[in-house]
Amino acid sequence: MTTGGVTAGTLLWEPPVNIRDTSRIGRYLTWLESEHGLAFADYAALWEWSVTDLSAFWQSIWDFFQVVGHEPATAVLDSAAMPGTRWFPGATLNYAENVLRLPGFEDDDAVILAYSQSREARTVTARQLREDVRRARAGLKARGVGRGDRVAAYAPNIPETYVLMLATASLGAVFSSCAPEFGARSVIDRWSQIEPKVLVAVDGYRYGAKDVDRRSEITAIRDAIGSIEHVVTIGYLDPDGGDWDDLTGDDPLEFTAVPFDHPLYVLYSSGTTGLPKPIVHGHGGILLEHLKILALHHDLGPGDRFLWFTTTGWMMWNYLASGPAVGATIVLFDGDPGWPTLNTLWDLADTAGITYFGTSAPFLMACRKAGLTPGKRLRGIGSTGAPLPAEGWTWVYEAVDPDVRLMSLSGGTDVCTGFVGGVPLLPIRAGVITSRILGAKVEAYDGSGTPVVGRLGELVISAPMPSMPVGFWNDTDGSRLREAYFDVFPGVWRHGDWITVEADGSCVITGRSDATLNRGGVRLGTAEFYAVVESLPEITDSLVVHLDTPGDPNGELLLFVVLADGHELDGELRTRIARELRAALSPRHVPDAAHQVRAVPRTLSGKKLEVPVKRILTGTPVDTAAATGALANPESLTAFADLYAERVTPASA
Repeated sequence: MTTGGVTAGTLLWEPPVNIRDTSRIGRYLTWLESEHGLAFADYAALWEWSVTDLSAFWQSIWDFFQVVGHEPATAVLDSAAMPGTRWFPGATLNYAENVLRLPGFEDDDAVILAYSQSREARTVTARQLREDVRRARAGLKARGVGRGDRVAAYAPNIPETYVLMLATASLGAVFSSCAPEFGARSVIDRWSQIEPKVLVAVDGYRYGAKDVDRRSEITAIRDAIGSIEHVVTIGYLDPDGGDWDDLTGDDPLEFTAVPFDHPLYVLYSSGTTGLPKPIVHGHGGILLEHLKILALHHDLGPGDRFLWFTTTGWMMWNYLASGPAVGATIVLFDGDPGWPTLNTLWDLADTAGITYFGTSAPFLMACRKAGLTPGKRLRGIGSTGAPLPAEGWTWVYEAVDPDVRLMSLSGGTDVCTGFVGGVPLLPIRAGVITSRILGAKVEAYDGSGTPVVGRLGELVISAPMPSMPVGFWNDTDGSRLREAYFDVFPGVWRHGDWITVEADGSCVITGRSDATLNRGGVRLGTAEFYAVVESLPEITDSLVVHLDTPGDPNGELLLFVVLADGHELDGELRTRIARELRAALSPRHVPDAAHQVRAVPRTLSGKKLEVPVKRILTGTPVDTAAATGALANPESLTAFADLYAERVTPASA
């Protein structure tokens, strides 16, 4: 297949002949052979072992990385049945303790290099980081925070947020973050479910040249969530303000030993079918998963400087946060990556001495479209958030670095990792995800639940992974978890993507198989979207869909509204819709176009039908896009068929 003049599958990089001697996965293979007598001829054999002998593989990860534990486990896993797999039962440990071992760091070595458009750059050494965590831990403890309590951060990708996460984890408390660009409604929807005791928030932030005050949002959040007993403010816009420095005390840095599956932090789904799902991740599962993928797949270790452009509202922040656990210095950036130009992050690569540059497919494609030629020397580039088209891969090798190892990573908030990506042992080809990740039994299933190779199917994970959610918060019987992942193929995790897995283990993901909006690689929830749009008095109902656009990872976001009598979708109302969505949710939620319709199609039980509408707008006939007999108002689909006809007519004229 050729896209943008580039043939998918074109060879771009091959591993050097001494890759087993120079890579961390090579050293792992040597260790497996010397310690356990296990020899693997190639990556395919290693992967097969990792997903069939789960106990041996995950115990090897624990041992190879010398995880600090307290009480020993009685087994690696009690059963491979999903859901409900229990990993390392009986074991106790602490994620923060393992991160703060800081392998390879001397006391005065930089662990964090922080860059921001709101203040001057900062460096945090190993000694400083441990002391900062100690202080914050003591301050939280003085405010009554203990094991199981929740601590919430309405703060950006800055050292204070990182320190707070580790301090919270050290106590056995539970961390959760929202980026400050989230509107108050989005934050309240998330944190009202987990009832935090302490809120730490920035007073505002600068995005590019614009200052954004967040003090009124802090007030709204505190007023709406009655569990919040303490608010600590970071003076970020006003460096003389805030009381972050008062979050301190004299207690020593200690670590509460917790069970392997004790909650570490809560991440959130996009909120497609209601409130965002509060996804609980455990200390042990996250630790083992991140040690494995960051060291063995990204090849990160001592001497590396690791950037991933992310906000604290995206799982990639949690992913980046584990970098020091494998010996890598992490580079934090807060601000607009396109201000003053798209060269900002590329210039930072030089300033910070970055060796691994993590970003999103839309960013790489935007750089390509702008004609950038950064010309950097990097060990690795990571791309995630959306499939990277073949021309994006080629641009990296032509315009950035012909010798870099580019990984297109796909996974999700649900597992807080990638389950397909790359590995230093294998060649890299344009538009093709190199491999399935160790320990991740990713397969493509057809509609009957049969694995298929070389054909498009549903992306499933057919064996458990330690970083699968401990559960959803307050889902005491596990019913919401089962409904989210295991309702289509019993006992098998269905992720919601379309994937083709080839015989050599490489794969291509072609998009979401559910109705979640995927805007520029960031999953957006329709439920949150509707709550804002339908709060406008002129709008009685609405529906939103995301359409993939060839060559544009951002795609097209289309909004359909039903208006109250006497109103029209004029320029003023369009502006108000955009303003409300931007303020309450984020700029990514602003649609590319809005259309007035007479009715939103619904099932007999009242559910909106985003997927059939998306199918119709991409050319599927109405009769095959939806079972009209199951609709309360099947005539409503006609308007979308008419719009599709209008949209394609100019192109065929």
